[in-house]
Amino acid sequence: MLTRRETLMFSACAASSALLHIRASLAAGAPLLTRAVPKTGEMLPMVGLGSSATFAQMTRSEDATALKDVLKTLVDNGGRVFDTAPSYGASEEVAGTIANELGIRDKIFWATKVNASGRDFKAKADPAKARAMLDASFKKFNLQKIDMIQVHDVADVATHLPLVKELKDAGRIRYIGITSTRENQYEELIGYMKNEPLDFVGVDYAVDNREVEKEIFPLAQEKGIAVLNYVPFGRTRLFARVKGRELPDWAGEFDAKTWAQFFVKFCISHPAVTVVTPATSNPKNMLDNLGGGIGRMPTADHRKRMVALVDALSQA
Repeated sequence: MLTRRETLMFSACAASSALLHIRASLAAGAPLLTRAVPKTGEMLPMVGLGSSATFAQMTRSEDATALKDVLKTLVDNGGRVFDTAPSYGASEEVAGTIANELGIRDKIFWATKVNASGRDFKAKADPAKARAMLDASFKKFNLQKIDMIQVHDVADVATHLPLVKELKDAGRIRYIGITSTRENQYEELIGYMKNEPLDFVGVDYAVDNREVEKEIFPLAQEKGIAVLNYVPFGRTRLFARVKGRELPDWAGEFDAKTWAQFFVKFCISHPAVTVVTPATSNPKNMLDNLGGGIGRMPTADHRKRMVALVDALSQA
């Protein structure tokens, strides 16, 4: 029987081997899988970068080296989509500064949000404050046009959505949408999906969090609305659930070599998902996540086995 130290060393070696495989695959020209934005046909790499959680926390540090390496790893390996928000600390400003310093600003698909209601998502937003927030995003990125701005967490859509529509009509935003990572907001989000000209929605989805498969995903496909997939790891919940467990052998049938890739591949193998945006402040994790976007994808049968495996662990 392996000791705990031997087990940790074995896991570290396996992880390093997986990262070397990803680097070799990308270096050999293995492309990141892409999916079209339904409204335009624009092809986007299916694995991007989110900036909540650890990325947002790192922006408070004086040393942004790790974040610079994360963004560089994303772009150098074919990724484009960077998702952020004014409420994610200094994420917008730091990412904008880094991208301009590295000369990669125009290689990134910039996706941000607006919410002048604050933490009370039911509160009425001040239109002037919302406009100022939008103006600040352009300045932080040093851009005249932003790829996408979404109304954050269905916050006072009546105030925010007309403002982003106005900017889109003026040619300053390419895509608009609404986000929600709260199940109690889904009914309201569905109403807007049915009645507003949304290009994107951003929702939470993971192998153990599949509520959006019931109505939101089918409706997105019906209406031609792209989907940004948030929190594919349940923040850290899924990693805690599989801690100390080896990947099943059958994960190799869809080229998953780590648990991160297992979870990413589950998400992007759903046809409604356009891009998954796991957040990280670690360039190695960024590379690992990108590995979920290369190679074979899970079949319908694989997806059932993935769900059964994770659900069984949650009940253990």
